[in-house]
Amino acid sequence: MTTKKESFIKNRLKSVGYAFKGAYLLITTEASIKVQFFIGVIMTIAGVFFHISVLEWIIQILVIALIMALEGMNTAIEETADFIHPEHHPKIGLIKDLAAGAVFIFAIAAAIIGFIIYLPKIF
Repeated sequence: MTTKKESFIKNRLKSVGYAFKGAYLLITTEASIKVQFFIGVIMTIAGVFFHISVLEWIIQILVIALIMALEGMNTAIEETADFIHPEHHPKIGLIKDLAAGAVFIFAIAAAIIGFIIYLPKIF
């Protein structure tokens, strides 16, 4: 007996549904994502207030999206590490620190980009 494969469109719609569920879970349950989301909202309001250019909007949107995506990946790595080895282990700690470090590096770059965009408009 053979089973009929689900259609490409149906599989894509399921994938989008899972992605929305993941994004919702991140925004509603993870403190670091909540902070980044709040900062993103503030930066969006600042962009409207200071009438940033189209290029500045593109850069700002990319930076906000990337920092939130990195936070999501960091959360996924932490959850996976905790699932695999729930007890404290030096290697798991190293893995989690490395993932958090990657987010931190981009957060510094994001702040610098924000200063480059907004400091000339403020002063």
